[in-house]
Amino acid sequence: MRILFLGDVVAKPGREAIQRHLPSLRERWKLDCVVINGENSAGTIGITEAICNELLDAGADCVTLGNHAWDQREALVFIEREHRLIRPANFMRGTPGRGAALIEAKNGARVLVVNLIGRVFMQVSDDPFAEIDRQMDACPLGQGCDAMLIDMHAEATSEKQAMAHYVDGRCSVVVGTHTHVPTADHHILPGGTAYMSDAGMCGDYDSILGVDKAAPMHRLMYSTPSGRFEATEGIATVCGFAVETDDRTGLAKACWAVRLGPILEESRPKGWE
Repeated sequence: MRILFLGDVVAKPGREAIQRHLPSLRERWKLDCVVINGENSAGTIGITEAICNELLDAGADCVTLGNHAWDQREALVFIEREHRLIRPANFMRGTPGRGAALIEAKNGARVLVVNLIGRVFMQVSDDPFAEIDRQMDACPLGQGCDAMLIDMHAEATSEKQAMAHYVDGRCSVVVGTHTHVPTADHHILPGGTAYMSDAGMCGDYDSILGVDKAAPMHRLMYSTPSGRFEATEGIATVCGFAVETDDRTGLAKACWAVRLGPILEESRPKGWE
């Protein structure tokens, strides 16, 4: 099975890049499953129903969130009726929506997508390790699902790595989101789980994390209010993680960083085109 995960979509440039690239990638790369993190897709924070539908219509099978899940308040409502939009499963009990989705891939396989949020330098949440055990007990790889992907939305790379090693051999893919910077550590762990600390963002890299440079530079240099952060309007680079899994075991056979755009060095899956 061929799985593509795309990192945090940031504002209009990121959305336009998804619409520009994803439909053709699904066909050319013969993708079975596409997952996108959309928590920054509405003006750098949160997601709206219209934008969620944009991402799904462009070719996403599932959209994940993170610490900005509720920055657009309408998400509290429409997440209840859109099962393909998921928020971190270890948000406090009683939070609207769901933290996992079992989706049918293009090849007919069942893919469990689980969204988790870290606790280091992040908002208060429940234990992600206990939560992933609950999710895996309810839908184990090879029984309840044919492949499993975890979006670990976290600040600390150590916490992301710890999660990956914790589930190694029980999960197809663990990919980190949140920092908006693609890491160079993509590899397959000893037990067969593909891992990357951060997929990076789908956004304009002539920026500071997708934001116009002036306001965050002022805040960092002078420690004083600097006005509202605004998204840049340049051409975005699409960044993510591509994984090929074994149809028999559900574990990873190969993985690649994905970078398609004008600023970062391009990277594509080998043998998919």
